[in-house]
Amino acid sequence: MVKETWILQFILILLVQYCYLASTMEEKAETAVPVSFLSPPEGNTTFLDGTTWCVALAGASQIDLQNALDWACGLGKADCKDIQEGGLCYEPDTLVSHASYAFNNYYQQNGNSDIACNFGGTAAVTKHNPSYDKCVYAAPGSVSSSAPTFFKRTTSLIWWKVAAILLLLYLRS
Repeated sequence: MVKETWILQFILILLVQYCYLASTMEEKAETAVPVSFLSPPEGNTTFLDGTTWCVALAGASQIDLQNALDWACGLGKADCKDIQEGGLCYEPDTLVSHASYAFNNYYQQNGNSDIACNFGGTAAVTKHNPSYDKCVYAAPGSVSSSAPTFFKRTTSLIWWKVAAILLLLYLRS
């Protein structure tokens, strides 16, 4: 009986720790602030009429473009697999082309708004579809949002409920 109680207490402690860590990690992820000079500026979001894309500015400095591209494909969570070597959009292998693809992917994932197409002043919104050959740039509604889904938010809540039920069962015995 003592051994069973000890095992139950150990499992309960592990479960509570897991719930706490899961909830704090979600909170930290939601409050994470991207690098300020590469992320979209603060301000009002303006939705543009019609279908729009976000492209890199040809006159932007190479260093600023590379930093913005690195941010978009990294912390910005843009889907950059098509601009990797062998991908549908790898050619032409230029910084402006690769940045345009990544910027647009981020832009479409984040509400298709002008605020999501800044990248430190290295990008602009266009109504001209930049797609070419087999390289199709995402358009509104063609990529899923990077915002947390309902399922992700409720997962830790479910674990907290399980922990509470186990605790109540333990206290009743």
